[in-house]
Amino acid sequence: MSHGPATAPPAGYRAVFAVTEFRAVFAAHLLSLLGVVVSELALTVLVYDLTGSPLLSALTFALGMLPYVIGGTLFAGVADRYPARRVLVVCDLVCAACVAVMLVPATPVAGLLVLRCLVAAIAPVFTGTRMAALTDILGDGDLYVLGRSLLRIVSQSAMLIGFGAGGALLTVLSPRGAISVTVVTFLCSAALLRFGTRDRPARAGSGSATLLKESLSGARLILGDRRIRALLLLLWLPAMFVVAPEALAAPYVAEIGAGPAALGLLLCAMAVGHVGAELFVGSALRPRTRSRIVLPVAAVGLLPLVVYVVRPGLPLALAALALAGMGAAYVIGLDQWFVDAVPPELRGRAMTLLTAGLMTIQGAGMALAGLAAEFFPVHHVVAGSGIIGTVVALLVVAEVRRTAPGQMSDTERRDGADRHMTSR
Repeated sequence: MSHGPATAPPAGYRAVFAVTEFRAVFAAHLLSLLGVVVSELALTVLVYDLTGSPLLSALTFALGMLPYVIGGTLFAGVADRYPARRVLVVCDLVCAACVAVMLVPATPVAGLLVLRCLVAAIAPVFTGTRMAALTDILGDGDLYVLGRSLLRIVSQSAMLIGFGAGGALLTVLSPRGAISVTVVTFLCSAALLRFGTRDRPARAGSGSATLLKESLSGARLILGDRRIRALLLLLWLPAMFVVAPEALAAPYVAEIGAGPAALGLLLCAMAVGHVGAELFVGSALRPRTRSRIVLPVAAVGLLPLVVYVVRPGLPLALAALALAGMGAAYVIGLDQWFVDAVPPELRGRAMTLLTAGLMTIQGAGMALAGLAAEFFPVHHVVAGSGIIGTVVALLVVAEVRRTAPGQMSDTERRDGADRHMTSR
């Protein structure tokens, strides 16, 4: 049941920005995200300059995803065990310290990669805590859904703006000079969260369990609930297949004989479709309509990728990618289902697990697409991702439908209630 600001009639994104605390969270998210994107690009260039190794340069990017599963699994308990504001500020300060050490010329390449891993391991804890804190700031109804939507839009847009800004900075600054921007953005984010949000108590008491035990038991409770597990899979699995065309954009450009500009367009097309659809669904559709489109859109969202089977030219490929990006519109309604399904005392851990799983499975999807492209033509791999992904999505949609409130048996509902009680 919704509470707080969410009891007001839905008024679109403007109503979300009317909440003072959300404006601070939004500004902090924008600053830190731009800084992270710029530092990723600059750090990759720095590692290549120091080593001349394409492998280590590429590994620097990969290390931005791989530690998510470690941080999201082992440290998830932090999100519920300590007050959210304290967790968010400390995460920002630790990340600022890590990036500051990267600026020291004496830091070896191995040290740079370790620090990159540490920042990436902290990221899911920060993101999960912030997502859970949004339910305190905005309530757990429509304002929360729109707030999450705005943060996703910023994330998609920051990728486009951040890489452009990073490239521009590297024309006038050294790689370490560009990385220094990230220290400032992390510190500004920490200040905004410290002074722009209220201090609220932790969601769950620390008890006698260790942090590791609490994190793992939370993951067991979350994944052991059939409804929550089905919703997580619907958030994760389509994302695993939709990354194939982005992961293989460079070889596909070579396959169709297009120029370097085509690569940039292919990498932007899906994000443009995603942002456009998210803005439309969030501003033009009522909550009930958003809920109704979740399963149909999730079921067909990957089908545009099947057009790659004919090895389309640039215009048709761009249209297909934009449509695939628009398929992510189902996530807005799914956000509401997810927050409704997770007990309040587990929300921090659930949101952290969601973030960690999403990043990890996207990284796995990219790796699998690259592996498949070693044996099959690139356009067949992308088309295959669309076909296989659609089959997987249909199976998960069926499970989500079976676990909908009112559809589960009395025994299943009672078991789920028992599992939730064990976490109290």
